[in-house]
Amino acid sequence: MGGGNGRARPAQLVLELPHLAAHGRDDFLVLSSNLAAVEMIDRWPNWPHPALILVGPEGSGKTHLAQVWRGRSGAASITGEQLRESELERLASADGVIVENVDRGQADERIFFHLLNLARERGIAMLLTARTPPGEWQVRLPDLRSRLRSLPVATIASPDDSLLKAVLVKLFADRQLAVSPKVIDHIALRMERSMGAAVRLVEEIDRRALAERRKVTRQLAGDALEGLAKGSRS
Repeated sequence: MGGGNGRARPAQLVLELPHLAAHGRDDFLVLSSNLAAVEMIDRWPNWPHPALILVGPEGSGKTHLAQVWRGRSGAASITGEQLRESELERLASADGVIVENVDRGQADERIFFHLLNLARERGIAMLLTARTPPGEWQVRLPDLRSRLRSLPVATIASPDDSLLKAVLVKLFADRQLAVSPKVIDHIALRMERSMGAAVRLVEEIDRRALAERRKVTRQLAGDALEGLAKGSRS
């Protein structure tokens, strides 16, 4: 297979091209762990409350569903970390508001509470995303804490085997990589059981496959798993 001189072939230069994941409703994998959240997004605009909190672990699909809802509602989007008083009027003038990661790096609680009040006064729907339910958030402002705990919550659970494998298949397909079911089974059995881990692992496998001009095999997947594990320990 190699050249006659026996030397290793130099690694191919990998260009860091942006990878665009699909964010349409039909691109979202619906299984038991996320069915309740998907059904709630699909129910809009007939929500039981004008605001909804979407809760799930890293990489579980919260942003994907938020973008699906944004496409339908015309909502403005911001992260909790980016929330500033100067943004309030822009957000409250939109057809809907998405605030992502409200349980991490949240801006001033007074501003957040003001946004919730403006949205309610103007009849604007809101979608908040978080990794943990509102009862676990460290909120000091009593009125804000009470308001958040009164909002309905749609939860995305940690992935089961079937979901994890389906996600791996989709992530590889997004990158136009053909991977056998045996390799998918091998990966799912050994990887960290989270959507975020699946995204990072497929990125690493794709990078290695391009750099080393190798097919995606169990050996390549194992090398990627080992490399990610070493990186997390360093």
